[in-house]
Amino acid sequence: MNNFLDLAKERYSVRKFTDKPIEKDKLEKILEAAKVAPTAKNLQPVKIYVIQSEEALEKINSLTRCIFGAKTVFLIAYDKEKEWHNPLEEGVKSGQEDASIVATHMMMEAADLGIGTCWVNFFPNTETAKAFGLSGNLVPVLLMPAGYADPDCKPAPRHTEYPEWDNMVEWL
Repeated sequence: MNNFLDLAKERYSVRKFTDKPIEKDKLEKILEAAKVAPTAKNLQPVKIYVIQSEEALEKINSLTRCIFGAKTVFLIAYDKEKEWHNPLEEGVKSGQEDASIVATHMMMEAADLGIGTCWVNFFPNTETAKAFGLSGNLVPVLLMPAGYADPDCKPAPRHTEYPEWDNMVEWL
C-alpha cells in the first residue's frame, strides 16, 4: 500500500481463511502494533489472548460460528481495574474504547502484512470469559480471527458503501 487511506479502503472483513499459519514474525508485528496503540492516560488496560491450539480453537468454535476457519483468533479484553475513569462524569470509562483502538491497530497492521482479519462481536462475552478462565475483572470486547484469505473470499457487497459527508460530519 502506498498510504494509510489506501490501506484502509483495501482491507475488508475476511470470512473465509486458508489453513496456512501466520508466520511468527508477522504475528509479532501485529502484537507490536497493539503494544504501541494509544489508550486513555496510557494505562494500557488491554489483554490479548492468542488462540491457536487445537483445543482452544475447538472451544472458540463452539461459542461462535464467526471464526470462519481461521487458525489464529485474537480474543481482546480489558481489565476493569486498570481502565481510566473520567473524573468529570461518573460511569464514563475507557476500557471498551481502549480495546477497540488496540484492535484497530492490530487489524490495520495485519492488513499491511497481507493478513486478513474480521472484527467479531457475535459471541457470548461472559460465557467466553468463563470458558477461557479469564479473571472476573477481564471483560472480552471482541474476537478477531486472522489469517490468509481464501482465494474465493471477497469483500462483502456493502464494503465500499460510505455515508455522505452531510450524514456523518457536522462543522460547528
